[in-house]
Amino acid sequence: MEIIDIVSRIVHVATAITLVGGSVFMLLVLMPSAKILSEESHDRLAEAVIGRWKKFVHLGVLLFLVSGLYNYVRIMPKRQGDGLYHALVGIKILLALGVFFLAAALVGRSPALEGFRRKRAKWLTVLVAVAAVIVIISGYVKVSR
Repeated sequence: MEIIDIVSRIVHVATAITLVGGSVFMLLVLMPSAKILSEESHDRLAEAVIGRWKKFVHLGVLLFLVSGLYNYVRIMPKRQGDGLYHALVGIKILLALGVFFLAAALVGRSPALEGFRRKRAKWLTVLVAVAAVIVIISGYVKVSR
């Protein structure tokens, strides 16, 4: 099981780096830079970026769910009775579900979620902030005993 544990951890961390890093890049670099484009060029760029990014988002959410569940099940026997650990991981999971929703809403096509896409900068800022909290919680629970 050790090799699977290692692979699962690497997949989880690499996915976090890719999705959180990509979101930060879009928020702080791409979106401000795209403001100088004409409306037509901006729309074409946005369509191309979202078209490619959504594949990373969808695969990333799947990888997070599978590797996160595996990692949690594997650590459970070592953390029995550790109320703080379970509380923090529970908060982390709930926050992650919120991030998954926002990420999917921002790359999706559902008319019901168009309001999120119209205020992309706002919701991407929320996504990045919540992801930062998740990273902080993750770092703490990984090294706490």
